[in-house]
Amino acid sequence: MFQLRPYQTDAVEATLSHFRANNQPAVIVLPTGAGKSLVIAELARLAKKRILVLTHVKELVEQNHLKFCQYSDNKGVKSGVYSAGLKLRQTDQQVTFASIQSIGRNLDQFADFFSLVIVDECHRISSLSDKESDSSNQYSKLFDQLRANNPSLKVLGLTATPYRLGMGWIYRYHYHGIKRSDTAPFYKCIYELPLAYMINNKYLTPPKLIDAAVEQYDFSTLESNQFGHFNENEVNQLLMQYPRVTEGIVEQLKEFGRDRRGIMIFAASVKHAKEIVGYLQGEKVALITGSTDNSERDLLIKQFKAEELKYLVNVAVLTTGFDAPHVDVIAILRPTESVSLYQQIVGRGLRLSEGKTDCLVIDYAGNDINIFYPEVGEKKPNKHSELVQVFCPSCGFANSFWGRTDGEGNIVEHYGRKCQGVLEDDDIEACDYRFVFKECPSCNGENDIAARQCAHCQFDLVDPDDKLKDALKLKDSVVIRCAGMECLVDGDKLTLIYHDEEGLEIKESFDFSHQKRKAAFNNLYGRRFAQSRAPKQFRSAQEVFDAQSGLSAPDFVIARKQKYYLKVVERIFDYQGRYRKANQL
Repeated sequence: MFQLRPYQTDAVEATLSHFRANNQPAVIVLPTGAGKSLVIAELARLAKKRILVLTHVKELVEQNHLKFCQYSDNKGVKSGVYSAGLKLRQTDQQVTFASIQSIGRNLDQFADFFSLVIVDECHRISSLSDKESDSSNQYSKLFDQLRANNPSLKVLGLTATPYRLGMGWIYRYHYHGIKRSDTAPFYKCIYELPLAYMINNKYLTPPKLIDAAVEQYDFSTLESNQFGHFNENEVNQLLMQYPRVTEGIVEQLKEFGRDRRGIMIFAASVKHAKEIVGYLQGEKVALITGSTDNSERDLLIKQFKAEELKYLVNVAVLTTGFDAPHVDVIAILRPTESVSLYQQIVGRGLRLSEGKTDCLVIDYAGNDINIFYPEVGEKKPNKHSELVQVFCPSCGFANSFWGRTDGEGNIVEHYGRKCQGVLEDDDIEACDYRFVFKECPSCNGENDIAARQCAHCQFDLVDPDDKLKDALKLKDSVVIRCAGMECLVDGDKLTLIYHDEEGLEIKESFDFSHQKRKAAFNNLYGRRFAQSRAPKQFRSAQEVFDAQSGLSAPDFVIARKQKYYLKVVERIFDYQGRYRKANQL
């Protein structure tokens, strides 16, 4: 018999509270090893009508059903399994545990009334409606069919990682008052538990992150796709440069693993995995890849869990749905830019096991990812980026953005566009403050920098690339890539000097004794002060001069030749396009 932990009870209560109020799809976020299957079991036990529990691999179907049977023993709730991989097709019980692939091939058998669908590993879902997704989406087809029989169908997702590179966050709002996305499949995250809480409260084994003593692989020259994955051929070509490094890594793992029970090695490619296994000859080792036969895979996993094997080398197949609590070494020999994937990998070694005091985590690929920080929901802009906290000047919300800091931890730059804060009373209303924006010349409304039409007045916004292209065609026009900006003050007169990379200067003056010119400066530069983190209304030229280090310079300045000087006619801020900016290669 199982007893729910306090946080599992809280997650169940959050679910009941949410679905009593509305039918919007919801998400619960629990770290790997937090016992999602027990939360599922309790919700299934409490449900008075038929429910469906879905996941994508037979191992999780079997695991969730087993936990439910153990938890609900003798409580009168009948359950069944629908999974081709488990050779079971039971459909007439109150609770059905199923694989989405098996249902997808037999949709006609699920054209009945269900009150609730629970989706384990729900970050794999891209849409909850077939109208918004590719027609082959098995989840969305099923949801549309179930809603035809029950328009009030409730959908609950559970995951440890509620984001995917290339797609972003899987929910739109967070119960802490965060807006994540306008198009995510789930409406709201109703409960979330941080990894640090699980470790601090001894629900998970603490990871022991150690620096590799031997030389690491350098994958920094490779370009990943939008999902943070790398081309296997390019990876193999690069790894050919490191044959002795791989051998040295394996030798070190043997040394580290001498007194360890279970070692999981995550390789960069199939060829790489086979090379690793070659260096482990004489050890109790197995290799699992995507092409490994199912029966062989099941046998190898069974032997590893029984500790008949010590090393398990795999290529992108054991990151979810794999539970071997005795694992106490995680070796990462593959590159990734996905925080979620990295957390899933490390999570394989954090489950509790008798006699286990920690789990060694060794990253030989230089991924430089902090497992305790959440993903920002998008790919790192560059390898120097780190998570920074940026407070919204409008609503005070603490945003998490990628950015850069100096040696003392002060924010030098951040890459956030819009505040993620949410004001929640009777309705959810997102904060509309923008850190970077494109201003409408018609109504002065602020829009996303990629907008092509003003959201406030529907005025067509000119693409900054078109502005630059047109300006470069004119004989009396000068365009500079702004590499820096400085201020000069003479009484009420403020002069801005824009520099390009080759020393060309363009000057622009603002007379603070004239309200219109002062207002124009504050609209351009006061609003963007400190990267829009602390907008100011400057009252004098001297005040601007004293605070000039916080001014945000434009990326491009366009000027027209007058008789004796250059007159600035356009400043392009926060540029994203095909032209190179200053100091970019």
